[in-house]
Amino acid sequence: MAPNGDPELERFVTEVARRNPGEPEFLQAVREVAHDVLPLVADRQAYRDARILERLAEPDRAISFRVAWVDDANAVRIQRGYRIQSCNAIGAYKGGLRFHPSVNPSILKFLGFEQTFKNALTTLPMGGAKGGSDFDPRGKSDGEVMRFCQAFMSELFRHIGPNTDVPAGDIGVGAREIGFLFGQYRRLANEFTGTFTGKGLAYGGSLVRTEATGFGCVYFAREMLGTRGDEIRGKTCLVSGSGNVAQHTAEKLIELGAKVVTLSDSDGFVHDPAGLDAERLAFVIDLKTRQRGRIREYVEKWGGTFHAGERPWKVPCDLAFPCATQNEIDAESARQLVANGCRLVAEGANMPSSLEAIGVFRANRLLFAPAKAANAGGVAVSGLEQSQNAMRLAWTREEVDQRLLEIMQKIHARCVEFGREGDEVDYLRGANRGGFVKVADAMLAQGVL
Repeated sequence: MAPNGDPELERFVTEVARRNPGEPEFLQAVREVAHDVLPLVADRQAYRDARILERLAEPDRAISFRVAWVDDANAVRIQRGYRIQSCNAIGAYKGGLRFHPSVNPSILKFLGFEQTFKNALTTLPMGGAKGGSDFDPRGKSDGEVMRFCQAFMSELFRHIGPNTDVPAGDIGVGAREIGFLFGQYRRLANEFTGTFTGKGLAYGGSLVRTEATGFGCVYFAREMLGTRGDEIRGKTCLVSGSGNVAQHTAEKLIELGAKVVTLSDSDGFVHDPAGLDAERLAFVIDLKTRQRGRIREYVEKWGGTFHAGERPWKVPCDLAFPCATQNEIDAESARQLVANGCRLVAEGANMPSSLEAIGVFRANRLLFAPAKAANAGGVAVSGLEQSQNAMRLAWTREEVDQRLLEIMQKIHARCVEFGREGDEVDYLRGANRGGFVKVADAMLAQGVL
């Protein structure tokens, strides 16, 4: 979806760029949404008069703060912490925290902007936010991670709460980090509430939360295939990444009878033509979560090939699930997928396809599931965790999984409603418009804020 020369789109994006220089990820996300939403805005005078899209492109609040902590060598270390509170028109801010050296305002503003529409699609009352730090937890001791998390929360706690802003995990923020963050929040706020999601089961977490993003992505893909009378069983699938989302995307695909032949990390990807099974996937989960190892070790144990410094999109497949990071599929990778027979791309990561790659998918009529729809399962179960916390209840695994399935089916139906063009469905347009309309109508009802 390269720039199309639409003067209204270019005028809008140019003005956003002027106000946000040097923020390419944020501008990419804004362009993608504006491309699909501006024609809708043109037909609704109320949206234009209230400048809804312009307001959504400006976060409600962008918080930046210093995080000073002490490492194991007793040296003082300095990081930057952030929280972008994008929009709370339909509910308290909701979005993850990311700890990674790449974290900067552009990435967090893009993620918060996307989160606003993703959360709206879930049908749950959640606004959009994102946050994090340039802290890298890799290679740090548990003590160092604890001290950093406590220092980070010592500032963040004043900006969050169960009815204000409810963070969760993201890249670099797993069970260990969530535990330390929540513990410090509980100490500082002197209350035990559902202010965090992704918590451990021992202190208010929800079953299926760990699996939710991956499971939800596969549920959404299954709904899409169903519109063409097709199914997942028997399909050869590429999955990128090897973290939480990739692991559970692979798990659900295997459970439904697909063959998963790739996983990856920042070093490269492994290709196992025989496909992963439950035992091989269990090895990967242990490798990445407990041992904190590298995906190349899979080949030493199970065979296959390791492709250093490469991504898996050149491998022939039926379905592709990018679950690693933003912009991992460029135009050339998209063309490789098309040429090798790929029929569907479902985004498990946030914005893993470039605008140019999306253009290739659209031009070749692939089923394309954008992240704001396909990876909404994680935040959906986070919303269900908030509900359980508020009611002081704990639902069974089967209850949560069934609710997740129903939410993904509702998201699919809304994308179809807003994205249908004759006999085809443009899921990206449907997701952008379906999420936008819900937020926009709420903003109209509440006046100019």
